[in-house]
Amino acid sequence: MQLSPLTAVSPIDGRYHKSTQSLSAYFSEYALIKYRLKVEVEYFIMLGEKKFFKSNAKLNASLQHIVENFSIEDAETIKATEAITNHDVKAVEYFLKTKLDQLGAGALKEWVHFGLTSQDINNTSVPMLWKDAMEMEYLPAVINLQHHLYHLAQQWKAVPMLARTHGQPASPTKLGKELLVFVERLENQIQLFSYIPFTAKFGGATGNFNAHQVAFPKHNWIKFADEFVENKLGLQRQQYTTQIEHYDTLAAHFDAIKRIDTILIDLCRDIWTYISMDYFKQKTKKGEVGSSAMPHKVNPIDFENAEGNLGIANALLEHLAAKLPISRLQRDLTDSTVLRNIGVPMAHIAIAVKAIEKGLGKLILNETKLKADLEANWAVVAEAIQTILRRENYPAPYEALKDLTRGKTAIDKKAIHSFVNKLKVSAAVKKELKAITPWNYTGV
Repeated sequence: MQLSPLTAVSPIDGRYHKSTQSLSAYFSEYALIKYRLKVEVEYFIMLGEKKFFKSNAKLNASLQHIVENFSIEDAETIKATEAITNHDVKAVEYFLKTKLDQLGAGALKEWVHFGLTSQDINNTSVPMLWKDAMEMEYLPAVINLQHHLYHLAQQWKAVPMLARTHGQPASPTKLGKELLVFVERLENQIQLFSYIPFTAKFGGATGNFNAHQVAFPKHNWIKFADEFVENKLGLQRQQYTTQIEHYDTLAAHFDAIKRIDTILIDLCRDIWTYISMDYFKQKTKKGEVGSSAMPHKVNPIDFENAEGNLGIANALLEHLAAKLPISRLQRDLTDSTVLRNIGVPMAHIAIAVKAIEKGLGKLILNETKLKADLEANWAVVAEAIQTILRRENYPAPYEALKDLTRGKTAIDKKAIHSFVNKLKVSAAVKKELKAITPWNYTGV
């Protein structure tokens, strides 16, 4: 059976392929091979720049051109070699050596992968592709969603709404402010995310530059590696490593993304609840069906879809964050197969963010219902009345309002004003108390 969106095992490459296909540039096997090739080429070029061998600008440009124009066919060539070597990084090394032969620079090909172990390539290429994916895909998507929420918050900033704590009517709020809660939470977590560096391991077989040092004992390999990783690859080099990187900062990224996902799950559940309370209607599209049996249904499926995908993402991120920083002694292979899955949670997040954006775009504010809920809950102004009475040094105001309102079902404007009329306070205070309504008792 040919692989296609209809035959893919995973829905991220099947049903949701349109939402996830842009991530192939970072998390596919093709992408990993391309990033590995880039590291090998940039390392080869820097060795030439540091006069380990005589290179030239034309050769360097040709090698960089190979990386920039790396094709699926090139990746297939490398995979064919891997089928023989049974080693993915060695296959990339052989590919680059063949290219040097074709460029008439075969005499230099033993400088390819000089002194390196495969993890010097993997633990630089993966942080590079991760960094690019974060900067080009993930962060822009989350920031755009945050901006969308901010726009809606501004649009609805003056809309009063009954708040609910413990699911029960509480002091009224503004719809816009409730959305700003999520705007601020996202902003805080995005900022925390930005503090986490993108780090890499580059130091030979067990992190000590053994092969480099024995070949060129007078060369400062730590300085070379720091300069290479920072200036050529745009990463920070971990100074003391085993054969592999620590994965601590990558785990920190996963944890930061989990927190953002958790905030988005909270958002989805709140919006879902507001829809169920009829505070929002949803735009319909001609030809769409909400239920196979109930013609009237317009379900909040976008927020449900997002919640489900974010849950899957967090489960995977939890495992990645907990597993990757642990490796037996100087290295075992468990990180390798796990690391290949870092794109999976990001794909589920991409699906979720697009679903939330779509769901937000369908919302139609139902102010009639919001007003009706406020009208039906005059008891919420009891807090305001008892607070002013405290200010006036009125005896036991809380208890008086408790007796009036707690557990009662017929507290309306008439009942509140009747209570106020009986209070032994000045006419000015009574006027002040009667001016309070569920619509204007919304705080700052």
